[in-house]
Amino acid sequence: MRLIRSLAHPLLGAVFVNGGLSVLQDPAPRAKLAAPVVERVASMVPFAPTDPVEAVRLNAMLHVGAGGMLAAGIAPRLAAAALAGSTVLTTLGGHRFWEVTDPKQRGMQRTHFLKNAAILGGLLLAALD
Repeated sequence: MRLIRSLAHPLLGAVFVNGGLSVLQDPAPRAKLAAPVVERVASMVPFAPTDPVEAVRLNAMLHVGAGGMLAAGIAPRLAAAALAGSTVLTTLGGHRFWEVTDPKQRGMQRTHFLKNAAILGGLLLAALD
């Protein structure tokens, strides 16, 4: 089991480090998609950012930091739990397939939604392992 963890944690963490670095280079497209979720979360959580670009950047920094921690085996349960929470918000913010009218785009967004759901499952296993 130890060998599996030593392979699984870096593989799972790398997805977040890579994605987070990409978003930090160009947060605007993600911010546009995330705006409705950022607004909703900010209305319920007093300390949450209200600016979508700021929220997307903070989320990307969390992905890089916690993804790196998970990959390196540093507090992997905590890192996986933080990434799991972030993945829920990221998925709801970026892959709302039920709102897409174009059938091809809707299918692509559904695929991304389900891929993120699968990653969330892996994170939950890592957090509870």
